[in-house]
Amino acid sequence: MAGADEVPETLGTPRLLLRPARPEDARVHRTLWTERDARVPAHRRIDALGHPTLAEITADLSRRADAVPGAARSPALDSLGLLMVERCHEGDAIGYCGLIEEDDAEGPQIAYELLRATQGNGYATEAAGEVVRWARRAGHDRLRATVWDWNVASLRVLAKLGFEDTGTVTARSPHGLTLLLVMRL
Repeated sequence: MAGADEVPETLGTPRLLLRPARPEDARVHRTLWTERDARVPAHRRIDALGHPTLAEITADLSRRADAVPGAARSPALDSLGLLMVERCHEGDAIGYCGLIEEDDAEGPQIAYELLRATQGNGYATEAAGEVVRWARRAGHDRLRATVWDWNVASLRVLAKLGFEDTGTVTARSPHGLTLLLVMRL
């Protein structure tokens, strides 16, 4: 497993920079909340009162940034955490990608979400591929992904990266089935 000194501040590809979130990224996060599919559970979408607001998201990102360097990451020292995905040429943040840790899980989970206007350009596959490469270098032996059964685009990204469907449904709800995919590194 990776050590704290092996967690980079940024990752990158020729087209993308993956970096810690900053308070000024709140607009991107808020837009992601507004763009989520209606099938996503209500607690992951903007509520009837407009929460989370831009100010609430900005305050949350500020608290994380002020806590400790790299605090937008997962608290686990050997985890990459979630990083903002920024296009190098345009200089704009378009979403996030990274690893999250859960105490009761076998291995970290990859997560990503990009603005709708930027989807279909290979950015999710490229960013997630860089995260997978980091995880391999860091000594992780397995990555997990959970995805809604109806999220065909994410299932396609995960398949391109080499994740395999385990046949396990981790949750059933009115929103659909949550599938578990795994990649051995």
